[in-house]
Amino acid sequence: MKGFVIISLVLYSLMTQGCTPAKNTAPPGIKPGSGTKTLVWSDEFDYTGLPDPNKWSYDTDGNSGGWGNNEKQYYTSGRLQNSEVKGGFLSINAIKEDYEGFKYTSARLVTRTKGDWLYGRIEVKAKLPDGRGMWPAIWMLPTDWAYGGWPASGEIDIMENVGYDPYVIVASGHTESYYHVIGTQKSNRMTVADCYTNFHVYALEWEASEFRVYVDDALYFTFKNEGTGYKVWPFDKRFHLLLNVAVGGNWGGAKGIDDTIFPRSMIVDYVRVYTTK
Repeated sequence: MKGFVIISLVLYSLMTQGCTPAKNTAPPGIKPGSGTKTLVWSDEFDYTGLPDPNKWSYDTDGNSGGWGNNEKQYYTSGRLQNSEVKGGFLSINAIKEDYEGFKYTSARLVTRTKGDWLYGRIEVKAKLPDGRGMWPAIWMLPTDWAYGGWPASGEIDIMENVGYDPYVIVASGHTESYYHVIGTQKSNRMTVADCYTNFHVYALEWEASEFRVYVDDALYFTFKNEGTGYKVWPFDKRFHLLLNVAVGGNWGGAKGIDDTIFPRSMIVDYVRVYTTK
C-alpha cells in the first residue's frame, strides 16, 4: 500500500467466490533451504468470532483522509461483517453499504505491538478477492518509525493486487531513496492465474543483507541492502504485519469501481512467522 498511514462473513465469500476448500491441517510448513527456522508467532484461525485480540488490532485512524491514497472504504474496528474467523479461516470483507458517510466498508488488521519482528520468514496463505476496484494487500510497516515518516522508515509489500489488472501479484520495497513518487520504486510482478480461486503462500524472507518475496516457493522479488545507510535500507528495525482489502484509491481505483461485484473477501488460511539462523 502506498502512503505514510496507509482482510463479511464467510458466507459472502461462498456466495461470490466459490466454495472454500477444506482447512489445511498439515503441520506448519517450512520452506526447504539451509539454516534452522523456528516458529515464533502464528494464527491458524482455529476459533470463531473476531480475530484474536491478543494478536490483531485494527487501523482506523486514516479513514478521514483516504489513507493518503484516496481510498473509498471505511475501515471498521471489531465488526464481524468486515473481519470474521469461522471454519478455520479469517475473512476480511469489503462490502458496499452506507456507513459513517462512506459507500464501502472493509477492515485493516495489524499486528503492531502484538507481533513485531526484525528479520525472519513471514508466511500468509490466502485467496484473493477479484473485481475492478479491489486492492488487497499483505505488507509490513515499521513499528517505531526510527528514521522518520513514510517512506524514510520503510515499507515492505509482500503481496498487492489491483482488480483491473487481474492475476498480477506485485511485491515492492519503499525507502527514502526508492519509492514511486520520485520514480525510483523497486518492485516486481508475477502472474498467478488462480489467485482468486485457490490459496497461495505469500512469503517474505528477510535478512540483514536483503529481503526476498515468494509466491509459494517461487522467488519473484529481491531488495538488497546496498550498505549506504537508512535512505536505501531502513529495514534494520522491527516491523509489523498488515492485512487489508482496500476499495478504490489512486492505484486500486485507477479504472473505477465495479459496484456489481460486492461483497468481496480476502480469505486467510494461516499466518506464520519464523526466526531463521
